[in-house]
Amino acid sequence: MQLYLPIAEIPVNIFVIFAMGGAVGFLSGLFGIGGGFLLTPLLIFSGIPPAVSVATVTTQVVASSASAVVTYWRRKAIDFKLAGILLAGGVFGSLIGVILFDVLQSVGQLDLVISLSYVTFLGAIGGLMLFESVRAIRRRKSGSAPSARRPGQHNWIHGLPLKVRFRRSKLYVSVIPVVGLGAIIGFLGTILGIGGGFMMVPALIYLLRVPTSIVIGTSLFQILFTMAAATIFHSMGTKTVDIVLALTLMIGGVIGAQFGARMGQNLRGDQLRLLLALLVLGVGLRFAVDLLLVPDDFYSIAIRKGAGS
Repeated sequence: MQLYLPIAEIPVNIFVIFAMGGAVGFLSGLFGIGGGFLLTPLLIFSGIPPAVSVATVTTQVVASSASAVVTYWRRKAIDFKLAGILLAGGVFGSLIGVILFDVLQSVGQLDLVISLSYVTFLGAIGGLMLFESVRAIRRRKSGSAPSARRPGQHNWIHGLPLKVRFRRSKLYVSVIPVVGLGAIIGFLGTILGIGGGFMMVPALIYLLRVPTSIVIGTSLFQILFTMAAATIFHSMGTKTVDIVLALTLMIGGVIGAQFGARMGQNLRGDQLRLLLALLVLGVGLRFAVDLLLVPDDFYSIAIRKGAGS
């Protein structure tokens, strides 16, 4: 069954798009991520223009995150104070991201920047997560004590000023890295169409020492409102949000997120991190291959906005 997308200006198979949303929603609930790092590439690989893919995916991230947040809220697994400060930074980062997005689109460099950014960020973060998760699994099987620090132990971040106590996470840390982390996630989410959970979750665990039981729900809560802001900014600024595509993805994402959130409770933390690392590396590798392959057409013609006839 074909569905015409008015902003992307192409017909697509509605069942394929629905399945994409459901699969990514499932991963969102399972890993505590927005899922945009996977869904945006899938849409691009299926022929939807990168600008439309990035902007529209923010709406799906909102829907799938909201669905999963309800589950974690009922379990009291969200630190709302920590999420609120992350959100403040995220909204600011989203605003800056939309401005840069519009500039890159106007000069015709958006597609290249998106591809290079995915290869860089996904490769680096996926490699680090893979190394850490494999090491944790080996130590668990050998019976060795884990070397990861327990929540409450200090690192250099705890020496920064402007400290705030987060009772739910049992932390007493500076708001500077919290706001900075939120701003980075918001910025990248707007530019790349990602919720940023694949960076947020490891950062909260390894930098701020947030307990694993609180991380996923808190990450999803911050992602929910940051991506809501990004959706509004894209709708008003770049005008590349395709509502038909968004609704199809959102319906699938909401359904998939519920199943993912339930299954996530049955897997150990090191297993979740290993699976997430493999997903991140796989997507990054796919973008790298596309950059290295010789294109079918060496030249293309595009009409810039505001160009005369």
